[in-house]
Amino acid sequence: MNRLKKLKKIRLHREGTHILVISCVILILINAALFYFIDCKIPFYIFAVLSSIIYLVMINFFRCPIRLFEGDTDKVVVAPADGTVVVAEVVDEHEYFHDKRVMISIFMSLVNVHANWYPVDGVVKKVEHQSGNFHKAYLPKASIENERSMVVIETPDGHTVMARQIAGAMARRIVTYAEVGEECYIDEHMGFIKFGSRVDVYLPLGTEICVKIGQKTVGNETVIAKLK
Repeated sequence: MNRLKKLKKIRLHREGTHILVISCVILILINAALFYFIDCKIPFYIFAVLSSIIYLVMINFFRCPIRLFEGDTDKVVVAPADGTVVVAEVVDEHEYFHDKRVMISIFMSLVNVHANWYPVDGVVKKVEHQSGNFHKAYLPKASIENERSMVVIETPDGHTVMARQIAGAMARRIVTYAEVGEECYIDEHMGFIKFGSRVDVYLPLGTEICVKIGQKTVGNETVIAKLK
């Protein structure tokens, strides 16, 4: 019964609608051509099975669970994405703060949900997209060299938090919904990254880190840090 309830809370993200429709048409045309017009020694059902697997992987990639954070959001920082923690330490941030910050990075593989949530409640102060390379997202240099989108949020307590969406080796499009001046809340989508990526969160010094490297996170559910 609980599994059925979870399934009812899963839908496909709107960012995948066009890709899924076009991919379905292409796969049908390819399989039709192989079946009716091309004489191949490999049994047709093998191509049909492979096409089905590819399409199911794409559907899995664009799934979008409906999640509501359970608990008080005051001073809480939640995971902006599903994935694995690859960085949880104090670093020098050179693009916006130009000082030391607590950095928590979450790497998303192809099997993870790629919707991104706001990590904190607050007001959006800055949104900026920067072009760059497409290194593998789990590499340290991806944070400063890859294509990325920055969202700066001021919390109700006056803390400044930055979330950075980073494209990976396969990702070619970062979608950011945040707009300067608007209020944002945990439970709301901040954006979406297509096909492999990473999200970095920069927090004030003194922030309590609640996760460790290698830990799995669930977007909008896992508490990754607590502000002072």
